[in-house]
Amino acid sequence: MNWVAPIKDEETLRRYEQELMNLDKKYFIMFRLGVGTGLQVQELLKLVVGDVKGKDILTVYLGTKKVKRSYRFEPDLKAVIEEYTTGKDDSMPLFLGHRNRSISREQAYRAMKAAGQKLGLGSVGAQTMRKTFAWKYYKNTGDIAYLTHLLNHASPSVTFRFIGEKPKVDTIASIMTPEENVRARRNLFEGGSGFNRMEYIKDTMNLLEDELENPGNDDAFYGRVEALLRSIEDLISDFYIDRAE
Repeated sequence: MNWVAPIKDEETLRRYEQELMNLDKKYFIMFRLGVGTGLQVQELLKLVVGDVKGKDILTVYLGTKKVKRSYRFEPDLKAVIEEYTTGKDDSMPLFLGHRNRSISREQAYRAMKAAGQKLGLGSVGAQTMRKTFAWKYYKNTGDIAYLTHLLNHASPSVTFRFIGEKPKVDTIASIMTPEENVRARRNLFEGGSGFNRMEYIKDTMNLLEDELENPGNDDAFYGRVEALLRSIEDLISDFYIDRAE
């Protein structure tokens, strides 16, 4: 299964949106609303025509924390919405499928995937909307802490992975509260947790070192090891740079 990624290149994003438009206006509208608001697919599918018809802004509440966000429609999106909703009752599902019901999540996924395949994008799916929203937010603000809160993630490390960016030790450490630092110290020493985790990492690296000379490994194995080592090297470098400062 391919990992679903955000679309980071603006030209690729524009071409992808055009492919969705070619499939059906509703998929173009869904994608733009998803990238603009950060709503998940199942939340987008609950929208009705009256939520966007004749309006300039869509106000939504994200996740279990119900974080309020308002998204102002760009002129081109507003024009497509006006054309798409003309003559439709306000109570109708915005993304109408069969039997006067909203399309299914699977149908949305197939459309997103099909548009991506036409452009040779193998890492596109229904989650691409939310990941592209998150990546754009991070690039525009650099505020990984608020983005983690917005997406209801357990930690900034999860959010970095979600948007396809390498975690930065100094960034994560900088948003640790004094209370969290005290708790981290306690957790690392409690029952030898910190030492045990370090031993596990060292044992794993020793096993990988032994496996490097195994002639039965395919090229993909060495690719994964290379990616792992690069990530570890970057994290260690960030950690010591942060301490030096």
